[in-house]
Amino acid sequence: MIKLADEKQAQVKRATRAAFGATLAELAAEGAPVVAVDADLTGSTTTKKLADAGYPDRLFNCGIAEQNMVDVAAGLAVTGHVAFTGSFAVFGTGRAYDQIRNTVCYSNLDVKIAPTHAGISVGPDGGSHQMLEDVSLMRGLPNMRVLVPADYAAACAAIRLAAATPGPLYVRMGRASVPAVYADDVELELGRAYVLREGADVTIVACGVEVEQALKAAEALAAEGIEAEVIDAFSVKPLDERTIVASARKTGCVVAAEEHSVMGGLGSAVAETLARELPTPVEFVGMRDMFGKSGEFEELMGYFALDASAIVEAVKNVIARKQV
Repeated sequence: MIKLADEKQAQVKRATRAAFGATLAELAAEGAPVVAVDADLTGSTTTKKLADAGYPDRLFNCGIAEQNMVDVAAGLAVTGHVAFTGSFAVFGTGRAYDQIRNTVCYSNLDVKIAPTHAGISVGPDGGSHQMLEDVSLMRGLPNMRVLVPADYAAACAAIRLAAATPGPLYVRMGRASVPAVYADDVELELGRAYVLREGADVTIVACGVEVEQALKAAEALAAEGIEAEVIDAFSVKPLDERTIVASARKTGCVVAAEEHSVMGGLGSAVAETLARELPTPVEFVGMRDMFGKSGEFEELMGYFALDASAIVEAVKNVIARKQV
């Protein structure tokens, strides 16, 4: 059984991006051939921590040139390094998509696309910087794997897993500080989803910041006599289809929750799996074909119906469909 954060640990909020540079520094100290290539955002992405830890020759700042950043990372990978790219998600995936596709993925290079500031958690920076299509972009690429950690500990595990897994891999990290879901030093696996709470009435599959919201929703639902099974789909690609199908078979209905567009992300992956393996009523919690807005993270979660109350509503809707 995966070890979750206790009540005291859960009160400590840390951003997933804070795990990036710190974990790279640990890996370098352990002898891993990791390097970081950034696009003039080393403080915000925290890759600067790698240089500050005594490895300035492992950090390459390409300036505001994300396409060059990816190509430099590809070159370093060819020379035997495990290359992580930084930048914000909107630039690190969107502006450099051609290089990720045709240089990194086509050649199956050991490059890890690991941007921060994904989703609406960017907050006041607004819709131009709130990347809501990145999972869809990365998930559609051959050879690319996709990890979406729920908290700081999961992000540390994701960076370690990325460094140990040959080939292209995407790690999605955010700006906002979020409560701990997992205990420190948790170890997570590629292609695995984790049942964090068992239930018989509905399955909630979530990733990223939505995992904590799903657990809160499950508590609220339990007070109404509805037992929700909560699954963290940490690995969006490859998806743990066996765990999700087994849960759907038990509960008979599913809610997919993500801080991302409902088109092409986790919800799409879940729906594709169920359509093929076990047709099941599914409701989606996510951004619905729209850009974000400027505001504080918690405010935006409510405004765009991404919070626990939105998950509760989706659960009631999908249970009603199951009963028809």
